[in-house]
Amino acid sequence: MTLDILPTLGASVLNLRAASGRALLREVNPAQVRSSSDCASFTLLPFSNRVRDAHFVFAGREVQLRVTTKDGLTQHGDVRNRPWQVRERGEAHLICDFDSRRFADMNWPWAFTASVEYRLHGPHLDTSVTLTNADTEPMPAGLGLHPYFARWHDGHDPTLHLGAALTYDTDERSLPSQEARPVHADEDYRHPAPLGPRRPDRVYTAWDGVARLDWGVRGLTLTADNVFSHAVLFAAPDGSLALEPVSHATDALNLAARGVMGADLRVLDPGQSLAGAVRLTLDGRW
Repeated sequence: MTLDILPTLGASVLNLRAASGRALLREVNPAQVRSSSDCASFTLLPFSNRVRDAHFVFAGREVQLRVTTKDGLTQHGDVRNRPWQVRERGEAHLICDFDSRRFADMNWPWAFTASVEYRLHGPHLDTSVTLTNADTEPMPAGLGLHPYFARWHDGHDPTLHLGAALTYDTDERSLPSQEARPVHADEDYRHPAPLGPRRPDRVYTAWDGVARLDWGVRGLTLTADNVFSHAVLFAAPDGSLALEPVSHATDALNLAARGVMGADLRVLDPGQSLAGAVRLTLDGRW
């Protein structure tokens, strides 16, 4: 595989291709990249997905973040459009670091550091993410990756396997208000099934950490560490498929404050880290 990274834009993935040149993630024209949202994949830190009204309460402290979406939310943390520092680079690996203390306008009241490592070997891409509390007080924390997969190959739509038993009901802003429930038949990918006309926008949990896209002659398997207890499945408007391993539910900052079970918000003491790795593996004729 070949991997293109933009350290100055969130250490985001610009393109990922098989040796044949076939795109594995959605194909990106560098001239059209204005933010990480235009990239093939980006990192979610120090939380993933949406926060209701950009507001939450933690340890008795009210926190108001800047709104970053048209519908009054903040979304996807605050590292994906900022410059990261290259710490180490080699023929098949890259490590980048981030320190929130370098930026006066961070949309997060706690100081933190982070690192992301990309490593290619054989049919695998391993991506490792680490988040560390660099503050003097405990900090709520989460992390995730947001890859957009190229969905169609040679005119074929893939079958999807996603080993997750629970999902969340959400409102018009894609925010859950209660615990996850068992998946319904049309949401269940524990046995491989074609997406067909379905356009999912759904968060799953009780996930075994494995997902697979299969086009028959070729396949791609995503394997995530246990810290990634949730997976977001989203049919993007451009035709790609976002399949995001994340460490907590959407709006976990507010769900946890309300005592909703299973949201999986973590709390890091000063100096403590949260970390996990995700592997993409190719098989078949790429």
